[in-house]
Amino acid sequence: MLPSQNRYRFQPITRRPDYAWPGDKRLAVYISLGIEEYVFGEGMTEDLFPGAPKPDDVNTSWRDYGNRVGGFRLIERISSLGLPLTILLNTEVYDHAPDLMDVARARGCEIVGHGLTNSDTLVGRDPANEAAYLKAVADRIAEKEGYRPGGWSSPWLAHTEATVDLLKEAGYRYLMDLRFDDQPVWLATRSGPLLSIPYALELNDSSTIIGRQASAADFERMIVDEFDEMLEASRDQPLVMSIVVHSFISGQPFRLRALTRALQHLAAHTDEVWFTQPREIAAFIERDPALAV
Repeated sequence: MLPSQNRYRFQPITRRPDYAWPGDKRLAVYISLGIEEYVFGEGMTEDLFPGAPKPDDVNTSWRDYGNRVGGFRLIERISSLGLPLTILLNTEVYDHAPDLMDVARARGCEIVGHGLTNSDTLVGRDPANEAAYLKAVADRIAEKEGYRPGGWSSPWLAHTEATVDLLKEAGYRYLMDLRFDDQPVWLATRSGPLLSIPYALELNDSSTIIGRQASAADFERMIVDEFDEMLEASRDQPLVMSIVVHSFISGQPFRLRALTRALQHLAAHTDEVWFTQPREIAAFIERDPALAV
């Protein structure tokens, strides 16, 4: 046998427990919005113009647009369609864009830990440093929101060998970084299971629009096609679909218009789809852990 990861076992989707989501629905859909803050001139960045000279005011301004303009429009647009929203949050946003977080809170968004800043990475941290980092993010969210985050999504989707263990020990209940399945799956940790909730690696405006130069229309079509295909497949088993957007990418007006068309298509199916948040998916599985393999 080849070397392999040891966090989850192989279990084909054809051999799973059968169940329905609340309302006797078979497809659960959640939408995540990345709201991020970057350290000017340091660390990792998401760039529209790679290789820009320093000081990089151009890429900084593009990212800053998200928390000054795009994030507000995305939250209000998605809320106007009656769709719940989840925020993947760099907690430095509380200091740098507090008005945006006020709007997110007023719209009932779930807050998921996404690091202190998006200039950070977990890579290279020793276990004690990483544990302290995970705790600092949870503590800040608890301070501002009145609850500790159940979910974690790593900046740059980066892990150390200890990340999954440390998340469980820090009190996180589910990870939103992986797409190896269309259903929630338990991950093995040294302190007990941690739930993996399917996370969109391709229905993600960062990896697809910026990383692979897809157009706004391409991304719109991808969302609609994924939804239609998964809605059809959900006749056979309960499934989870996710969409990941970012304030400075999909918040750009021309992309927001295309994203709106896609989400209007989804919202027309509220009678047969559970539009929800990761915390509700996790709570459903936690009530009957045997539903997840």
